[in-house]
Amino acid sequence: MPPFYQLTATSLQGQPIAMSDYSGKLVLVVNTASHCGFTPQYAGLEALYTKYAAQGLVILGFPCNQFGKQEPGDADAIAQTCHINYGVSFPMFAKVEVNGGAAHPLFRFLKAELPGVLGGRIKWNFTKFLVGRDGKPLKRFSPMTTPEKMESAIIAALGI
Repeated sequence: MPPFYQLTATSLQGQPIAMSDYSGKLVLVVNTASHCGFTPQYAGLEALYTKYAAQGLVILGFPCNQFGKQEPGDADAIAQTCHINYGVSFPMFAKVEVNGGAAHPLFRFLKAELPGVLGGRIKWNFTKFLVGRDGKPLKRFSPMTTPEKMESAIIAALGI
């Protein structure tokens, strides 16, 4: 089993979720924040999810408060921002750290596989990692890359 599928994370509702639940899906992992200049990307991410979920795309949102303390709220506050303000229907997870010694194992794995320009660190909120249907990380996108600009890579990875 690929390393990605051996990882787990806690949902925003507090339930453990195995990444193996997404086996065979194209997974886009995003570190998010509710009070960031990039927060409006939630709308574009939801649009991609709505458009391509039936073809196998799943988006996983991981709130993070490490960058400018832009995710200060608890699970209820995060849910309100995501679901009420942006209509997010893709899975959201409990707040995590993405850099440093306390970084979540999922982000340690993704950064090791796709280190980016900062040599294995995440620069800011809304860094995105595309993971293939086989669990192999395919591509890393910067926070400035909008969901719309990722669509061609998603279509190619979905094989449609």
